[in-house]
Amino acid sequence: MTRSQAVLGYLVAVFPLVATPGASFTLLVQRVGTAGRRQALPVVLGTVCGLYVHASLAVLGLSALVMRSSTAFATVRLAGAAYLVGLGGWSWFRAGHPGTRRAPRAGRRSGYLQALLGNVLNPKAASIFLTLLPQFLDPHRALLPQVLLLATAQAVLVSAWLLAWTAVLARAAGFAAGRAKAVLTRVGAAVLIALGLRTALS
Repeated sequence: MTRSQAVLGYLVAVFPLVATPGASFTLLVQRVGTAGRRQALPVVLGTVCGLYVHASLAVLGLSALVMRSSTAFATVRLAGAAYLVGLGGWSWFRAGHPGTRRAPRAGRRSGYLQALLGNVLNPKAASIFLTLLPQFLDPHRALLPQVLLLATAQAVLVSAWLLAWTAVLARAAGFAAGRAKAVLTRVGAAVLIALGLRTALS
């Protein structure tokens, strides 16, 4: 299998997972819908950085160790679930108290950290690099360059997907009144809480 075939095959295999709404997509909807398209970039960057964290940990073997240890896996899973539930609860609170909104720069920084942690604390994201990605690696070649290539291809795919939705969301947000934006924030908060509970119970 050539490198181009490996990259194409991996993108085809991972796209259904990318297209499935998760924490990053929910954050994108929430932030772009209420604060404009500029809020998309930190969410995209945080998500992409999270992918590289998982890729790095997979190369180092730490992710494999977590996946093999039921206790370690459960700890990571529950930490991720608690983070999503907490983030959803905080977003719900902010929707009812618009005066607590932060300055744009602080909001962008928090968007990056929220997307980064939401990805890093997601054990299912780690499992992609331990179950799906190895199927597209050549055992006769150096591991690190191949993992970075596939991780970069996934990062490009995720970025394109989120930015495409950004254009749609930004246009829709232009027609939304302040009350509708508060409702959107609470819907996003409820989805984050639901994702957290699903993660905890899975």
